[in-house]
Amino acid sequence: MKTDVTLYNGNLMPAVGLGTFRIEDNDLAAETVKTALDVGYRHIDTAYIYGNEEGVGRGIKESSVAREEIFLTTKIWNEDLRAGSARIKEACKEALKRLDTDYVDLLLVHWPTGDYKEYWKAFEEMQNEGLTRNIGVSNFTMRMLDDLLPVCEIKPVINQVELHPMLTQKPLLKYCDKREIALTAWSGFMVGELLKNGQILKLAEKYGKSAAQIILRWNYQNGVINIPKSVHRERMEENINIFDFSIDSDDLTIIDSFDQNKRSGPNPENFDF
Repeated sequence: MKTDVTLYNGNLMPAVGLGTFRIEDNDLAAETVKTALDVGYRHIDTAYIYGNEEGVGRGIKESSVAREEIFLTTKIWNEDLRAGSARIKEACKEALKRLDTDYVDLLLVHWPTGDYKEYWKAFEEMQNEGLTRNIGVSNFTMRMLDDLLPVCEIKPVINQVELHPMLTQKPLLKYCDKREIALTAWSGFMVGELLKNGQILKLAEKYGKSAAQIILRWNYQNGVINIPKSVHRERMEENINIFDFSIDSDDLTIIDSFDQNKRSGPNPENFDF
């Protein structure tokens, strides 16, 4: 049973991770991470702006799972990105201190702000220095990747973007696949809206799964990595249990047909933070 995605550099990344956006209390974050690791998660996604890196690090330390078995992602926030390379490196070291770890497995540019062609060099240097094992971007469009990729010595392994059946991102998926950049989906359930979708609920009944599992499996079969957020053990168990069934091609096409290019979050081409 294949539960990892192989990145272009040969490193493995679990296909389902725990997202921690909006888990702002560090004590809750620590308990949530411990529960997720106990359930079987080996991929945790956080960010400076989530305000929970300290709790995430504590949860990892207090769990029975060795650090080297966990794929840990964090992200450099926009103010630090705009401040340039020296500040970016400081911000990374501060994140490692909060996370109580010597390295992260993936360090992301959180939003495409500032001169990313210039400061990408700092990300490459941080990988070469061992502060992170992989580097990537988040919320980059094809236009932005066209700008960035020609100057890369180490290209991004990941582009983490809003992606769900109402925003399928098929052109971006095809573009990134051709360049061996994997996609990770945030807001995979469209802030819960898709979990009430009648056609998805019908498919859930057909396959004997939940609506969430149908969406996560759809992503997985498209080669997209999932990071659903939950603080509830039962929901965590449900979200990671997507490897024992397969959605047939006709049903994948039905899910694809929900695409309306509809976002729950900001558009990367015109955000202002």
